[in-house]
Amino acid sequence: MKNRLWAAALAFALVMTAAAAPRAEIIEQIIVKVNGDIITKTEFEQRQVLALRARKIDADPKSEELKKAVAEITPQLIVDAVDELILLQRGRDELGYKLSDEQFNQVVSQIRKDNKLETEEAFLAALKQEGMTMADLRRSLEKQMIISRVQGQDVTQKVGITEEEALAYHAAHRDQFTKPASVTLREIQLNVPSSAEGVSAADDQATRERVEEIRARVKAGEAFEKIAGELSDAPSKANGGLIGPLTMTELAPALQKLLSDMKPGDISEPLRTPKGYQLLKLETLTPEEVLPPEQVRDQIAEKLYAAKREVELRKYLARMRKEAIIEWKNEELRKAYEAGLAADATATPTADPDPAPAAAPPVAPSGE
Repeated sequence: MKNRLWAAALAFALVMTAAAAPRAEIIEQIIVKVNGDIITKTEFEQRQVLALRARKIDADPKSEELKKAVAEITPQLIVDAVDELILLQRGRDELGYKLSDEQFNQVVSQIRKDNKLETEEAFLAALKQEGMTMADLRRSLEKQMIISRVQGQDVTQKVGITEEEALAYHAAHRDQFTKPASVTLREIQLNVPSSAEGVSAADDQATRERVEEIRARVKAGEAFEKIAGELSDAPSKANGGLIGPLTMTELAPALQKLLSDMKPGDISEPLRTPKGYQLLKLETLTPEEVLPPEQVRDQIAEKLYAAKREVELRKYLARMRKEAIIEWKNEELRKAYEAGLAADATATPTADPDPAPAAAPPVAPSGE
């Protein structure tokens, strides 16, 4: 199932359905009580299993990798489990949130549509394959809805971004809003004939001389694109040798250096490529440009909002935890919980407002 909503519902159901079971049915170990509601050993182990699957960890109980992974994930998982229960209680018991029949049917209809489950039988079969019932799915979706609405009312609605904050962010992160220089090129590529014995010096020299003759013709006034369309061995000949536009950062360093000394309309000297010789014409050069704040207002707001929301959510959860009555029945998990809280208190928000841009691999025109 590729649909995100479907996957989220299934994952959420797997880790939270046990907590929603009537207490009379709970006949296993309780690891913690939160304001009277419980988290069971089975429910928490389901969380661990899902987290380990996401890491693709060896499931062999004797595996040292598995033991290490469990120790790493458990503190944050137990914190998340307690936090979710606190948020659920806030929405369900204090705010009276619940999932209506109409809302549930709309979500189910969308899930069926997105996953091409045209009949009720096909949908129920898909649920069964995941070890779920319709009731499990409803509990899962209701929990997601309640937690989302609580976060929206108690946290999200209170997060605001001022004009001064937006301008300050733009000034401090100009590189994020800088449109890099870009170029459009034309190329003529002539390949050197080769055989099983390789390339002969005579053929190499003859090809270079042909390229030099073409350069002379272009310098004398013949259209570069016309000659490219007639003589070039590169795929770009179909477009008159046109390449681009390309950002300068996408180009190989040697090519960047070459183009930095050229002006639009200039023709390069013959360049040796793995296949032969090449001429480049610089068609256009668009300089680097810092986009003004008004053009990137949405980007700035998104970056600031994500970071501020996470900070406010952490403060909110810390306050709710202090007000909650948490009774531990498992000392080992209590220690893991405290370790998770300590790590969370010192962690940098994951909604990083200043992410490092992914480096683009250098590229060269098709002839190289």
